[in-house]
Amino acid sequence: MDKRLSIVVIEPDPERAAPIVDGLREIGDHEIRIFSEETGLARHIAECRPDIVLIDLANPSRDILEELALASGPTERPVAMFVDRSDEHLTRAAVEAGISAYVVDGLRPDRIKPVLDAAVARFHMFQRMRAELAATRTALEERKVIDRAKAVLMKARGIDEEAAYALLRKTAMDQGKRVAEIAQQLVLAAGLLSCR
Repeated sequence: MDKRLSIVVIEPDPERAAPIVDGLREIGDHEIRIFSEETGLARHIAECRPDIVLIDLANPSRDILEELALASGPTERPVAMFVDRSDEHLTRAAVEAGISAYVVDGLRPDRIKPVLDAAVARFHMFQRMRAELAATRTALEERKVIDRAKAVLMKARGIDEEAAYALLRKTAMDQGKRVAEIAQQLVLAAGLLSCR
């Protein structure tokens, strides 16, 4: 964490928030905001758009954990959650909510930097995985559309699959478009023409 970060600390107890802020100041000159109220939390976090959210809960419940996790936007930024106690269900709820780091046994100032570093690294890893998954899903959908377009051409023109793909590729190149776009247009047109 070499650059100056905007960090939001969610801690209802001012006495517990003070050592957290001190620990954060020891690791760098970061912009730190403390939110003690849970009401309007999602709006406040959206307004200040922090780089990292740190949540400290003495006695979390599943509902509070999920609400805080969703309000802090775990798919948009790293979220580290410190709890004094946990069980299998709370841990699972934290992981499912997208928490980047879930640390049991409370928060100590000497643990802040390594936990935040791990939360940032894990967040970026999951962000890459989400992007790869989205790209894979898109490629699969495009492949399905191209296969349907090839079938339309094969039936309409009486050509084989290789010739159908060559025709799609040539048309895409001639029009400066992607094969998947031409395939989508062909499938849509064929659907319109075959409607009864």
